[in-house]
Amino acid sequence: MTRFRPCIDLHQGKVKQIVGGTLRDDGAGPRENFVSDKAPAWFAESFRDDGLTGGHVIKLGPGNDEAAREALAAWPGGLQIGGGISVANAKQWLDAGASHVIVTSALFDKDGKFLAETLEDLVKAIGADKLVIDLSCRRTSDGWTVAMNRWQTLTEMDVTHTTLDRLAPFCAEFLIHAADVEGLCRGIDADLVSLLGTWGGIPVTYAGGAATMEDVLLVESAGLGKVDVTVGSALDLFGGKGLGYKDLVAWNRRDKTR
Repeated sequence: MTRFRPCIDLHQGKVKQIVGGTLRDDGAGPRENFVSDKAPAWFAESFRDDGLTGGHVIKLGPGNDEAAREALAAWPGGLQIGGGISVANAKQWLDAGASHVIVTSALFDKDGKFLAETLEDLVKAIGADKLVIDLSCRRTSDGWTVAMNRWQTLTEMDVTHTTLDRLAPFCAEFLIHAADVEGLCRGIDADLVSLLGTWGGIPVTYAGGAATMEDVLLVESAGLGKVDVTVGSALDLFGGKGLGYKDLVAWNRRDKTR
């Protein structure tokens, strides 16, 4: 059964929803869909009170550590943390209250080559059961290729069943943003969701483009009920008009079994 998982995206210390492909290091500011006047802890407390497990906090660039710690402290053990996670700091974030750490860029060198030894070192440091591998990706001629550094740099790794099989023993879950549709509220990448659903190994959460309840239901059908979904810019909690937060909370509580 597909579940809605919540998210808290942090940029410059504030809870924001931005267009994923506009995050850059060249000084140009990202396109912002929403900037909240509420503290990160407010969102974490809301998710806690509504029993929304398996959500994540993502630090989009520097200047977000204090805000992230605030969110984790509001719900110890209730949220995952990603953004700048490495072997050096992974345990610190677990100690700060994260249920899991999420990692992408640390698994690749500056040219996008996969660093298998780094993944092994992370597992030795914190255990595979505390690690979520983020395979956020962009469409390419090869299908979908993992992108790092806030989705600016393509790596050598494609998102395929073979890749998922290779990495699954080293983590508890996968998180996959479809970076090309992230924040656009123009619909999901159903082909990517289908690829994830037909794999059906460890838990997978998809993010990107969900704009209506029909899109959420499409994740469930295309993913064969094996892919969870997170919603950002379209959610009324983040200033959106396409999806109601309370509706998704109720949807999670429906009486179904996988």
